[in-house]
Amino acid sequence: MSVFYRLYKNTNSKSRAYNKWYAKAVVTNVVNTAKLAEIMQRNCTVKASDIRAVLTELVETMRDQLQDSKRVKLDGLGSFKLGLSTDGVEDYDKFEPRKHVKDVHVIFTPETTVDANGTRSKTFLEGVTVTELPKNAVGVEPEPEP
Repeated sequence: MSVFYRLYKNTNSKSRAYNKWYAKAVVTNVVNTAKLAEIMQRNCTVKASDIRAVLTELVETMRDQLQDSKRVKLDGLGSFKLGLSTDGVEDYDKFEPRKHVKDVHVIFTPETTVDANGTRSKTFLEGVTVTELPKNAVGVEPEPEP
């Protein structure tokens, strides 16, 4: 398995990276909860319907815990917490959440492991390889250049 990429050229003449080529990761498909459950069923003794039920409950439970200002850590995966984007105010007493909170978003931090040499690596990235997407890959829509 490999992470596919396509090259694109920076055409923004105001950018310091103008005319340079960069790789952009390409998503070749979407795997939803039902598909994950189907794949997982093949690797264990639990039925796909039970896996879907657990994953659905996981989402609901995580939402509740995150909205209760808790960090949710899934061992082997990483941790989730909510973050805020706000406008600044001149005085402490002038901050109004309804007026100054512009966005609430989820922050994901992948789990990190440390090997015997002290080298840190993100669990999801261990063993990753990168390959250019074939020019005429079937089923993959080309992304427009920026």
